[in-house]
Amino acid sequence: MGSTERSERPVITKGIDNFFLDFYNVLKFVLRFFREVFRPPFEAREFVRQCYYIGNKSLLLITLTGFITGLVFTKQSRPSLAEFGATSWLPSLISIAVIRALAPLVTALICAGKVGSSIGAELASMKVTEQIDAMEVSAINPFKYLVVTRIMASTVCVPLLMCYNGIIAMIGSYIDIHLNEQTSITTFFQNAFQNISFLDYWSSLIKALVYGFTISVVACYQGYHATQGTQGVGKAANVSVVISMFLIFIEEIIIVQVINMLR
Repeated sequence: MGSTERSERPVITKGIDNFFLDFYNVLKFVLRFFREVFRPPFEAREFVRQCYYIGNKSLLLITLTGFITGLVFTKQSRPSLAEFGATSWLPSLISIAVIRALAPLVTALICAGKVGSSIGAELASMKVTEQIDAMEVSAINPFKYLVVTRIMASTVCVPLLMCYNGIIAMIGSYIDIHLNEQTSITTFFQNAFQNISFLDYWSSLIKALVYGFTISVVACYQGYHATQGTQGVGKAANVSVVISMFLIFIEEIIIVQVINMLR
């Protein structure tokens, strides 16, 4: 019994040490980003290219998901409201659900799967093939060119995609409501936004900014520190998605609690 306890302690201690070591490395990685982002030269062309790449890569899936989300959520909510003769509340219910929660969360999860895995795999591939080392030899700052531009692009593009996702979701909801209740588009949007406050808009924007930053930081960190050759490329892509999604849900809980305290 005593020997078993002694054999387990080093494993537990090693796990704790690795956790705090990883936390320290991530914190140092983030602090380096904030140092580099304000220092010239500014890679504007690469930043614009990454914005186009992130937006273009996610736009079709965001469109389909947003439309289906609004349509299905409306269909699922109608029977419950119909029992109380309150189907006229559908536009308001859908807008509150979409703007406060669904649009930022769905957009972030899609970007974590599409953009996060792509960034992680791309940087990991460059790392294991020593392209990043070659950039350092060529007097190019690889962190500035590869990491800073991608984090900035993701932080900017995720809120824009979130707004687009919300608009498409409301259009999907309107189509279903119009087909069933013959509600005009003017009446629909008047009812939809009468209970939405500026705090709801700002909270969704803050969520999207935090999610975009989290996705890109996790993906860039995993890719930039990839090891184990080609096997590390797949691992970096997979871990980027899993950790990003986990952190997104944790951040969702924290932000919702803070916003509810402000209401």
